[in-house]
Amino acid sequence: MLACRCMRTTVELRDDQHAALAALASRRGLRGYSGLVQEALDLYLREHASDRLTEVLQLRGILADDEAAEVERRIAEAWGTWKTASE
Repeated sequence: MLACRCMRTTVELRDDQHAALAALASRRGLRGYSGLVQEALDLYLREHASDRLTEVLQLRGILADDEAAEVERRIAEAWGTWKTASE
């Protein structure tokens, strides 16, 4: 199974979005915004991607075991080239 890694990225925010994030982070006792952005993305994706997710999950089992293993290997190899928060 593939290990999950976090990826650093840059997001441009309007001043009002930045201020709202800062206020929310402060109320929650957080020093950064990563957790808040991840939470917002999870909510957005759950709301907007549910039909697509069902469609993708219906594809389960169409690859032979060796094909699935090769796909996982290639994904892991690609993920290995991504920078992580600890780098």
